[in-house]
Amino acid sequence: MNAPEQRRAPRKRPEYSVTVTDTITGRPLGHLGNLSSNGMLLIGQHAPRSEAVYQISLPLPRHDGTAPSIEIGVQEQWHEPAATPGQTWAGYRIIAIGQGDAAHLEQWLQQA
Repeated sequence: MNAPEQRRAPRKRPEYSVTVTDTITGRPLGHLGNLSSNGMLLIGQHAPRSEAVYQISLPLPRHDGTAPSIEIGVQEQWHEPAATPGQTWAGYRIIAIGQGDAAHLEQWLQQA
């Protein structure tokens, strides 16, 4: 039996590889698995600290062909080993986002 869906917002998978960067360290945190208005799944090589807070940036394309980055504050909610050895899946909740970045994210989510 499948567990009921607990997400508050539908998530969208990117059609391309998106590297999510920790803006404090400048290091990649992982690759974007999916994204919603209030959370994301990242696939990375290292497990994050439980409940850790990160300031991240990630590029999101627009219809005009540009891909400006948005900056978001996220908190780790869970993580587990992925099916691929050496990779970890991690779920994050968005805890801080500016108005302009939130509008850009919403436009990206609405794109077909």
